[in-house]
Amino acid sequence: MTEITPGITSDIRLVVLDMAGTTVADGGLVERAFEAAAIELGVTPGSAEHAGHLAHVRATMGESKISVFRHLFGDEDRAQRASTAFEKAYGDLVDAGLVAPVPGARESIEELAGSGRTVVLTTGFARVTQDAVLDALGWRGLVPLTLCPADAGGRGRPYPDMVLEAFVRTKAAEDVRQVAVVGDTSYDVLSGVRAGAGLVAGVRTGAHRDDAFRAAGATHVLDSVAGLPALLSGAR
Repeated sequence: MTEITPGITSDIRLVVLDMAGTTVADGGLVERAFEAAAIELGVTPGSAEHAGHLAHVRATMGESKISVFRHLFGDEDRAQRASTAFEKAYGDLVDAGLVAPVPGARESIEELAGSGRTVVLTTGFARVTQDAVLDALGWRGLVPLTLCPADAGGRGRPYPDMVLEAFVRTKAAEDVRQVAVVGDTSYDVLSGVRAGAGLVAGVRTGAHRDDAFRAAGATHVLDSVAGLPALLSGAR
């Protein structure tokens, strides 16, 4: 564990966790699903255009997927077509059993809840995909609230909306400084920083690495979400 900003973990009551790459291991399914979306929009796999698009997808892991497609394909109709194709392809891969919990993730969530903290799971995917992942893992009911961008007015990461939505809906914390935000991308980190969360941690199990987390303002970097309960054990 790397602590970037010391002395900032006191009194965490609400923990907002990302899904894919943070609590859920999907083995690169985002890129595979993107290929289906690219084909739907007439982008040839292996072309320079496809390579450029894929580089953008990798760089923006954690961002709301519809926002990514709006950037790549311009008009709303093409973006929506790409998003629909992506979500279907990702859902098919999930249904094929190609997702699993990050080792120790479920246990960490249960330990955090057992310590009296409220845990919320968030994603940049659409609700239908988020629900498919939850069902595949048997995680329905694991946490009291799960959020996707549509649940927060349509804006996903790097905006702070989902973190603030969790804060408002759960009423688990009195102050945003009592919120911890954890994710595997700089967009997760930036959303937590913008929300004013007291602890914002990047994890090394997904898309981005330490330099990206630091640049986005992370207070901590963890090898995995499995290390979060120990980090918070002295925080109350």
